[in-house]
Amino acid sequence: MQSKDETAASLPRPTAQQLEWHRMEFYGFIHFGINTFTDQEWGYGDQPPTRFDPSRLSPQQWAEVATDAGMRGLILTCKHHDGFCLWPSRYTEYSLKNSPYKGGTGDVVGELSEACRQQGLKFGVYLSPWDRNHRHYGGPEYIRYYRDQMQELLTQYGPIFEVWLDGANGGDGYYGGANETRTIDRATYYQWSTTIAQIRQLQPDALIFSDAGPDIRWIGNERGMASASTWYTFDPQGRYPGYSPPGYDPAADLGQGHQTGRSWIPPEADVSIRPGWFYHEKEDSQVKDGRQLMELYYQSVGRGANLLLNLPPDRSGCIPQQDIGALQEFRRLRQQLQDSIPAQVPTASASSGSSPAAVSHPSSEQFWQAHTEDKAPWLQLEFGTPVTFDHVILQETIARGQRIAGWQLQAAQGPAWRTIGSGATIGFKRLHVLPEPVRTDKLRLLLAPYVASPALSYFAVADVSGE
Repeated sequence: MQSKDETAASLPRPTAQQLEWHRMEFYGFIHFGINTFTDQEWGYGDQPPTRFDPSRLSPQQWAEVATDAGMRGLILTCKHHDGFCLWPSRYTEYSLKNSPYKGGTGDVVGELSEACRQQGLKFGVYLSPWDRNHRHYGGPEYIRYYRDQMQELLTQYGPIFEVWLDGANGGDGYYGGANETRTIDRATYYQWSTTIAQIRQLQPDALIFSDAGPDIRWIGNERGMASASTWYTFDPQGRYPGYSPPGYDPAADLGQGHQTGRSWIPPEADVSIRPGWFYHEKEDSQVKDGRQLMELYYQSVGRGANLLLNLPPDRSGCIPQQDIGALQEFRRLRQQLQDSIPAQVPTASASSGSSPAAVSHPSSEQFWQAHTEDKAPWLQLEFGTPVTFDHVILQETIARGQRIAGWQLQAAQGPAWRTIGSGATIGFKRLHVLPEPVRTDKLRLLLAPYVASPALSYFAVADVSGE
């Protein structure tokens, strides 16, 4: 059996790029294309490029809305399953160059990447592996085409922070007029190792998302809800984009991760602000409001995952006002949480280790870590005078690996301690919402079980109730 010191030394840890990704927390998805104009979610690939005809398309507006909402980046669906390309690809006629947009001279990918740079946002790309328009889909010619398009996207638009690979692959489609069903072996057809190597070569700082990574994994649902226990470690062996053998439960496997996994592949929680991913006028009354978005924030970022929120532009080419209003309310609620952290800095103490005071201020460099021989580590906050709170905010020092597998909160009630909350993992951030406000002058965090000596960078309370 390994000692705790040996376990700590062998723990998987995030790369510098993954650590920066964790700090992003919240960013946006943009689904826009021919589907927007045909009122579809999965286009068949048979609609002419002339159907793409926005009246006032503004990627600048998308970037401004994202910035105002507090997002850190945007990922664009450059090509969805219907095969229509939002840039003038030299490898197909099924693109903007044959649409009315800017007389065929437009380039939405380029326009959004530039708008993101102007707003200080990171830019990412989604290139669907499935293509219901391309006549060679299912054969080796299509793989060359797919990689040629990946080369265009990764060499013409500056730094890319995330490459998003969808798991939907194979089925019925137009396929150049064949109008048939084509099946593929998802495990072997795309030769993913070669495509991943291509991405690494062209954009070495980009992270790759798919069902099983290799850098970021799907959360297992499209509702934006992370697992209550979220391990960043994962064993991706045998998995690939679209992996779904009989009886497979992605929510349990991808959502929870693998405590003993040897690869650092953290989860991303994707969800749309509307029921669909593309804009549909009939859904104008079904936009998630600010409080619903805040609940998703608790269930994604508050459980250690990143939140990827889809904002579908309408047929004019702009994000609708009702969606913008919901985002503004969402931003206000997140700011309210931040502003509800007491101004007074509590005195921190611990069962062992140095610098417990480091947990009073969020920092990626300063942290507290228990001694390896400490069998029952704890942290304690003393407020001097009693404070009332209904949220507890915890942040693990994940640069040293994910170590904490269980935690318990206790509030001093006279000479006794009362348990007010508990959980399993913490990860980059854990937002624990109490069922009712608690008033105390001392709060203790017990950390057990753990896979290596616990390390924490932040421990705070907030009172959103205002009591």
